[in-house]
Amino acid sequence: MKLLVPLFVLAACTAQAQLLKIPPSFDQLAAKADEVADVSLGPDMLGMAAAFLSDKNPDEKAAKQAVGGVKGIFVRTYKFAHEGMYSEADVELLRAQLRAPGWNCIVNVRSQKTGENTQVCFFAQKGQPGGMAIVTAKPKELAVVTIAGPIDAQHLGALEGQFGIPRIERDSKPKKQDKQDHPDE
Repeated sequence: MKLLVPLFVLAACTAQAQLLKIPPSFDQLAAKADEVADVSLGPDMLGMAAAFLSDKNPDEKAAKQAVGGVKGIFVRTYKFAHEGMYSEADVELLRAQLRAPGWNCIVNVRSQKTGENTQVCFFAQKGQPGGMAIVTAKPKELAVVTIAGPIDAQHLGALEGQFGIPRIERDSKPKKQDKQDHPDE
């Protein structure tokens, strides 16, 4: 019985650290997906992974600093061969959690052109930062990133490409206007 108590405490800490619960229906999504990434780094594994980051590489050093107080990083990505292999109802199970007390979604992007729908939300409890979540739904891709624990927003970008967190595609230079778009010019 004495051995069971630490296991229950550990399980409760891990559940608390994850913040967002991945719905059971996501197991069926994984079976349909061409590519699935599932990264679960609790406090111990996160510390071990951070130890492999180099202080000589500026990006890796910044990522190491960013995870100082983080209790866990959880990433799930699903890439599908065709559109329509997951439903809006699947994603709504996650978004409903982001409307619960303590969550504040600061970025909501919806593109009719690309079909992308992204939310960036922060969690706070009693005025203290407790984590964040990013949910991105594209026609052939679904990604969920949860970072549990206080995260410094200044260092947030340093985590892209580290610990299984995908890089966010950015258009760094303006697109050239096509003559077809503006034939009068």
